[in-house]
Amino acid sequence: MNVSEKLKELGITWPEQAPKPMANYVTVRRSGNLLFLSGAGPFVDGRPAYVGRVGKEVSVEEAYEAAKLSVINLLSMIQSELGSLDNIRIIKLLGFVSSDPDFFDQPKVINGASDFLVDLLGENGKHARSAIGTTVLPFNIPVEIEMIAEIIN
Repeated sequence: MNVSEKLKELGITWPEQAPKPMANYVTVRRSGNLLFLSGAGPFVDGRPAYVGRVGKEVSVEEAYEAAKLSVINLLSMIQSELGSLDNIRIIKLLGFVSSDPDFFDQPKVINGASDFLVDLLGENGKHARSAIGTTVLPFNIPVEIEMIAEIIN
């Protein structure tokens, strides 16, 4: 089963267009067989789907879904760059969670991205990762994730 078929099986709504840069940078930079992706958040049609700090305005469950949406946006950037997701392996995620001062479950939030990648890509979705708490993220989004992927043959 290819990745497009797997997305349909999972019932995932794919962005019509990959997110565009919001400033003076590129969303994807290729170096050899590696793809370095800029940070992406939980945006739908250019607007945040979730806003606020996790542990205050945003629940862990909502933030988990925000992380999943963020990684869907990242994957759409790869698809826009390569035309397909069938020959990629995820190497590393760096997840930022806008957190209330008393919130300490950042890894549970970033699991939304990690779980989705493994569901979609199997072994090629397994990756190294960091989950970091911060006091604020751009546009008051609760999650931002950046990713490194490898093109495999």
